Amino acid sequence: VQLQASGGGLVQAGGSLTLSCAADKSISTIFVMGWYRQAPGKQRELVSTITYSGSTNYADSVKGRFTISKDNAKNTVYLQMNSLKFEDTAIYYCNANIGFQNFWGQGTLVTVSS
Repeated sequence: VQLQASGGGLVQAGGSLTLSCAADKSISTIFVMGWYRQAPGKQRELVSTITYSGSTNYADSVKGRFTISKDNAKNTVYLQMNSLKFEDTAIYYCNANIGFQNFWGQGTLVTVSS
């Protein structure tokens, strides 16, 4: 599967952004999809995941601020990010886990100004 992430940009602290991850095939049966991020000088970390059945999971650092969702008809996963903080600045990567294989999108840069 090929994943195309979009929606990143520059936003002030406290603002909002919505990231999109469009897949080139049906996502309705993909076991789990999610978003990861990598800040400068840091390792890539999990942000949020959503399973084929719609169950969600969030990193503690984004709980209550970020919401993951998906639209199977559009083969797209979204990440609504509210109350953004400077420390949310990172490249955000879309991920799909299929048959225990990981597929990655190209990443989209989110920059939060303080």
